[in-house]
Amino acid sequence: MPPSAATPTEPSAAISSVSPVSPVSPVSLVTGATRGIGREVSRLLAGRGHTVLLTGRDPDAARRVAEELRAGAGTADVRPLPLDVTDDRSVARAAARVTEEFGRLDVLVNNAAIGYDTWQRAVTADLAVVREAAETNLYGPWRMALAFAPLLRASAHPRLVNVSSEAASLTNMGGGTPAYSASKAALNALTRMLAAELRADGVLVNAVCPGWVATDMGGPGGRPVAAGAASVLYAATLPDDGPTGGFFRDGRPLPW
Repeated sequence: MPPSAATPTEPSAAISSVSPVSPVSPVSLVTGATRGIGREVSRLLAGRGHTVLLTGRDPDAARRVAEELRAGAGTADVRPLPLDVTDDRSVARAAARVTEEFGRLDVLVNNAAIGYDTWQRAVTADLAVVREAAETNLYGPWRMALAFAPLLRASAHPRLVNVSSEAASLTNMGGGTPAYSASKAALNALTRMLAAELRADGVLVNAVCPGWVATDMGGPGGRPVAAGAASVLYAATLPDDGPTGGFFRDGRPLPW
């Protein structure tokens, strides 16, 4: 259910390059990628030959993790990019750098998330907590879509993946975790709208539930991070005739 959370502020910095990107190498950007599912998705995409822009709010953490992933696979092209999805200027700077260095974006994975508020109930919720969760879980991906849509349109095979949760399914929704569930349900609605509006441009837009994963947010007892990341990888690497506007876990549709 809960994906990995975003990490702590970002100074200005250029994308750290390890080598010139191949014109045929897909360029992928993963938000909230310094740990958990985002880190593993970055590793898996790099293993498939993607140039991966590994983002996080803490530039030192992003740099360290990118170095670790490159060290773990000598051919991996993983480049740190400071990014705070809640900050308009940070997102604009990241989009400008990707435009300057690559001129396109092939895969956008909106993974950064916060606020798995197990202690709350909707009828007594602290709305400040709800607003904070929505800023990252809904407006963050929306901000990214606004900034990076032109770069996705410039790709021959664009994919946009919103990491959601079965907690957002209206069909199965009950009480509890109001900030997380409501913000992720809204993210699902955004997924549907973006899919419809970007269909003519060939952008496949889908929401993915990684399942309950044993991350810092998910806590112990969940399935391995690799399994949750593989669920996300499915939507990030769909063929051109793949689905759009869907909600999936492990490649299988979930009820909205």
